[in-house]
Formats: sequence, C-alpha cells, structure tokens
Amino acid sequence: MLRNKRNAATAALMSLLTITGVYADTAAPRPVKVMIVSMFGPEGQTWLNHIHANDAIAVPGLSPDYPVIHCNADDVCVLTTGMGHANAAASVAALVWSRQFDLTKTYFLVAGIAGIDPKQGTLGTAAWARYLVDFGIQWELDAREIPKGWETGYLGINTRSPDDKPPLDYRTEVFQLNEPLLQKALALSKDAKLSDSKEAQAFRAKYAYAPANKPPVVTQCDTLAGDTWFSGAKLGERARDWTKLLTDGKGVYCTTQQEDNATYEVLKRGAAAGLTDVSRVAVLRTGSDFDRPPKGMSAMDNLLGYQQQGGFVPAVQNLYLAGWPLVDNIVKHWAQWQEGVPQ
Repeated sequence: MLRNKRNAATAALMSLLTITGVYADTAAPRPVKVMIVSMFGPEGQTWLNHIHANDAIAVPGLSPDYPVIHCNADDVCVLTTGMGHANAAASVAALVWSRQFDLTKTYFLVAGIAGIDPKQGTLGTAAWARYLVDFGIQWELDAREIPKGWETGYLGINTRSPDDKPPLDYRTEVFQLNEPLLQKALALSKDAKLSDSKEAQAFRAKYAYAPANKPPVVTQCDTLAGDTWFSGAKLGERARDWTKLLTDGKGVYCTTQQEDNATYEVLKRGAAAGLTDVSRVAVLRTGSDFDRPPKGMSAMDNLLGYQQQGGFVPAVQNLYLAGWPLVDNIVKHWAQWQEGVPQ
C-alpha cells in the first residue's frame, strides 16, 4: 500500500512539473544555440534577469541547488553548476550525457566571477581567456621548508624544480580555446559599457599602479583554476609563472577561479562522443576581488575581507554586459554561426 501511494505521488508530481514547463524528458533533444554556464546563483540570475527564459527543464544529475536548465524562445539556455571543480564536472556531465539537448552546434559561454591580478585588470574587468590553466595539479612543499634558493614551494608533478615544465600526464593541466571565437568575442564586446561601484572605486584607489586603479574594461588574459582560494604577492607570482610555464610563455595569468578546466574536460569528452564541439567554447571571467593586497594591507586581510572590496556587484553585472554582445550576435545571425565561427 505504501509503495502504491509513493508511485501515485510520483506520477502526480511529474504530471505537475510537465504542466508547469519543468520536465525531465522531451520527445526529441532540444536544440540550443548558446548554453551559458554559470557556477552559482547570482551569476546565473544576471542572465535570467534579461533573457526571458520561460522553459525550466529538469535534468537528472544536476546540482540539487540548481536542478533545472532555463531556456528562452531563442534557444539560449542557462546552466548553473554549483561551485568548485567537482560540482562543475558533475553538472556539465549530467547535461551532456542526458541527451535531452542537441548540443552538437551549441556555443558554450562559461561566464563567472573571479579573483584578478591587479597588474592585468581591476575590479569589474571582463577578461576573455585564451588559455585555461589548472593551478591545483602540482606538488607542494610547506613554504617553511622549501629548499634554499627556491622562491616557491610549488613544482610540477614529476619535476625537479619549480622552473621545470611537467609532462602533462593528466591531460587537463592546460587547454587552449578556439582563437577565431576568442577574437570574435573580443571584437563584439570591446566597447561594452561596464558596470562599476563607488565601493570598488574606493578600494582600487589603494593601488598605486594601473590597471588596478583604473575603471574596468574588456580585455584578453588567461584564467587559472584551483579550488584553494589564495591571496598574496608570492602566490600571485607563482600563478603568473605557472601560466607561463604551462603555455610555453604564451599565456598571461589574469583571473583565478575554480571550475573552468573541469568544465572544459567534460565538454571535450562530449566532443569525442560526437555530442559537443569544443571549438565553440568561450570563457569570460570578471574581476570581483584582487588576488593580492595593495601596499599597507596584509594578504590575510585581503583574503578575509574580499567581500568588502566592492567588486562583487559590478563583476556579476559585467558578465551579462560583456557577454551579451556575443550571445546576441550568435542568435541574430544564426545562419552564419550555425556552421562555425563566421570569418
């Protein structure tokens, strides 16, 4: 009897979800022109505030905090994965392998806030990435016990010093995004009018150099993934050096976040199965806080007080302001974008 009641309740719930537009199955995979990948609520909400997404599609395996994907009539959808590389990988894998969506021609815009290097950007800066670099796949020695002459306790796995490039055995340490798509994103968004705040202006004024003390702009520099948040000049310098090392001197470290290598690896595996196309992946990160303090402030105070820097609100708003020109162009000119990045 209890089992029958449970089955009846489940059937009633699924019927209600279908009626209200929240459903777990469709007769055919739903086509998607652009899938926006956000990591937590405010990042996704800034898009939902603008794109008029009327469909909410439940996908088994998504984060319990964000169990549905929102889509609008123009086939623009928003996925929120949950924060950190494990949540990102699990949620993107659930999306790809659900086969509820036709993702073979979909453009993926990974759009999230991040820490930022004050030598490359400022609070609110919108940075399109060429390289995705994993900061977590390293060996680490306690900083109090590093060998004499070393500047850092970090070194690549199976190397002998911090200056040795590792063999990249994990195959997820560094990814290069599609250059034509990157250049198109930059060209479309370079004149975007970005948001700012009085609090961000006051905090960035503590830095004696540009671009840290300048208003935010759209730029190109690269992003570093690692689930351990860090603060301080020494760790920031290691982030710069690590990015250079893994990209053979071509990459420029700019933003620090947690998820992007995990997200890209799932999409790459989907591409191997013919379900996605990684030449259609763009990554946009906006600076919400500095990765190292201004002169006179400790690294600890910079980290513990990251929310007081004033960059969170403009960074979230600038995800849409810098990302929308690309999304809008794809939708309006789909006949050209459908077969690949227009030349």
